Amino acid sequence: MSAPREIVEDACDLRFGQVGMACVRVRRADAAALCDELDRRVQTAPQMFLRTAVVLDLSHLDSLPDDGMVDALLEAVRSAGMIPVGLAYGTPEMDALAQRMHVPLIAKFRSAYERQGSADASPAPAAAPPAPEPTGVIGPSTSQLHEGQVRSGQQIYARDRDLVITGTVANAAEVIADGSIHVYGTLRGRALAGAQGDENARIFCSDFRAELISIAGQYRVFEKLPDELAGQPVQCWLEDDKLLITRL
Repeated sequence: MSAPREIVEDACDLRFGQVGMACVRVRRADAAALCDELDRRVQTAPQMFLRTAVVLDLSHLDSLPDDGMVDALLEAVRSAGMIPVGLAYGTPEMDALAQRMHVPLIAKFRSAYERQGSADASPAPAAAPPAPEPTGVIGPSTSQLHEGQVRSGQQIYARDRDLVITGTVANAAEVIADGSIHVYGTLRGRALAGAQGDENARIFCSDFRAELISIAGQYRVFEKLPDELAGQPVQCWLEDDKLLITRL
């Protein structure tokens, strides 16, 4: 009779999921200027940005910086109290750079690069049609519903769709959607719509008390809410790269 087989518990589980990260889009290869700018922005909400995971996006530079400059840019992010965790997905040259820097390319940003590359390769139309009015909806039957409260420290992400919350979004909670966000309760935490770059996304809520709102990467942080918005039903949208808020 064979000896009983020993059951060994696995040392870990490995799973892939949505992780909230900030993106630092570099517009000038100037580490000192980046350090000053990040310090200024962090001072608006120190606790919110402390030890935040950051992806460095170099796609808006005219040319890819050398390794020494990229290392200095990563250090500028660290000096602001944030933690650089990778580079935004891009070209083969970016892939090689990431390997030399020993950091990953973050796939979350891949679709934005591919959309940009497709647009660059397409011939220009004779006359561009007028842009459609923002509707706050990606398409029919694409909403993800979360019933009840989103608790402090909890994150809800709606990939490729709108997100509908029927309860309160607590302080330090985070709701993210590639489309629009609708909160039919109090919004106290953070709401990030258009997470993959959809500038037509909107944020709606019945009771506005947010810590941070963001649409397609443009964000506003609130240490103290304006009196005319606090506790009011509002909508938020982008217009000429400015994040606007108005009462409903």
